[in-house]
Amino acid sequence: MKRLIDIVSAFIGLLLFSPLFLILAVLIKLDSSGPVLFRQVRIGRAFIPFIIYKFRSMAVDWADDGLSITSQNDSRITRMGRFLRATKLDELPQLFNVLIGDMSLVGPRPEVQRYVELFRRDYERLLSIRPGMTDLASLKYCDEGVLLARVEDPEAEYISRILPDKIELSKSYLRQASLPFDFSLLMKTLFRLGRRAQL
Repeated sequence: MKRLIDIVSAFIGLLLFSPLFLILAVLIKLDSSGPVLFRQVRIGRAFIPFIIYKFRSMAVDWADDGLSITSQNDSRITRMGRFLRATKLDELPQLFNVLIGDMSLVGPRPEVQRYVELFRRDYERLLSIRPGMTDLASLKYCDEGVLLARVEDPEAEYISRILPDKIELSKSYLRQASLPFDFSLLMKTLFRLGRRAQL
C-alpha cells in the first residue's frame, strides 16, 4: 500500500509542480551557467546505489574537495541556490526518485557511501526500507546549514554529532512506521515548508 501511495502521490506532485519546475529551471539558468539538475550517487535500499536528483544550488566550477555537506555560508552556493535551499525547493526533483522506486515519500534520508560505511551496522537496519524525502531527522535538522555554519569544521561536526543523531531518529521512525505516522510527518513537513516560504 505504501508503494502505491508513493507512486500516485509522486505522479500527481510532478504534474502539479511542473509549471514551478519550469520557472525554477529558467531562474537557475539565468543565475549561473551549468545544468539545472544536480545528480549525486546515494545509497538506497539494500545498499543499492542510485542517482538522487536535486535542483542545482552550487556553481559548477567549484573545486571538488570531497565534502558532501555544505554550510549556510558556503561560497560555492549560488544566489538562486540560497533561495532553493532555504525553501527546500531544491528537493522537489526527488519526486522522480520516488516515482521510479529509488525512494519513498517518507523514510530515512539517503546518504553518500562514505558516511554509510562509517555507520554501516546502523544502516543495515535503516536501509531495510527505501530512503525517503522526509523523516523525523529532516524535520529536526531543517536548518542544518545554519548549524554547520557555526562550527569551525562542518564535516567533523556532521560525522561526530549530527549524523549519529539523525541515525537514532531514523531508528525511531522505523519503530513507529505506519501509514498514519507517514501522513503526519508529511503534513508537518508541508507545514514547515509553507512557513519557510513566507519568510
